[in-house]
Amino acid sequence: MPRLSEVIAALENLWPAERAESWDAVGTVVGDPDQEVTRVLFAVDPVQEIVDEAVKLGADLLVTHHPLYLRGTTTVAATHFKGRVVHTLIKNDIALHVAHTNADTADPGVSDALAGALDLRVTGPLVPDPTDPQGRRGLGRVCALDQPLTVRELAARAAERLPATAQGIRVAGDSEAPVRTVAVSGGSGDGLFDHVRAAGVDAFLTADLRHHPVSEARAHSPLALLDAAHWATEWPWCELAASQLDEISDRHGWDLRVHVSKTVTDPWTSHSSSPGAPN
Repeated sequence: MPRLSEVIAALENLWPAERAESWDAVGTVVGDPDQEVTRVLFAVDPVQEIVDEAVKLGADLLVTHHPLYLRGTTTVAATHFKGRVVHTLIKNDIALHVAHTNADTADPGVSDALAGALDLRVTGPLVPDPTDPQGRRGLGRVCALDQPLTVRELAARAAERLPATAQGIRVAGDSEAPVRTVAVSGGSGDGLFDHVRAAGVDAFLTADLRHHPVSEARAHSPLALLDAAHWATEWPWCELAASQLDEISDRHGWDLRVHVSKTVTDPWTSHSSSPGAPN
């Protein structure tokens, strides 16, 4: 069985910490480098529900997309919910490793997984990483459809293919407009509208779209906007990342057991449509 330090080295090769944004908090949060690893669980959020799942599974390593501590802290006391997460992990000899913005821009990365879930053909990054001479890394992806869809049909595909959430898929724009090219970005994407317009795509699928940026984007152009739940747009990366670790495990003869959590940690729990609201 590999030691944690060996598995972490493999993960760092996939998602180097130096490629994370300066404000981000990635890497190993909890764990003894010398401990053996036999079972790994991938999830989006390092919340108590996921940690409890890791305990029940008998995992030695939990890999999440979102950081546990994005900002500094002075305590890990179990009187706070994040402190309880740390205590549960340590008591059960479970390491925690985070790959966030360094996984967003990786090749393949979070938006590749999102595009793959929607059966979109990636043609390049939306915001290329200037340090990548091959032009494959970067934030978001520009994609093509092999057969055009209407905005309504693309939204229906997203609702069917992405994990079910209370929000579903919101649409801004003409539902019957044809879509041949799409930009996608897992997670919050309304800071990317300038890049999306420059890409000249017909639609943009992302998450956490806010009123004013959407209103202004619609005033700029007929670009259709599809807003999914943040968690749902990033969950496909867990399956991609798990398959990458599986391949590494096979290559090294580690015989790791790699799992993906299907627990929905999207914070929204229900949705009520307004009477007479457009569908």
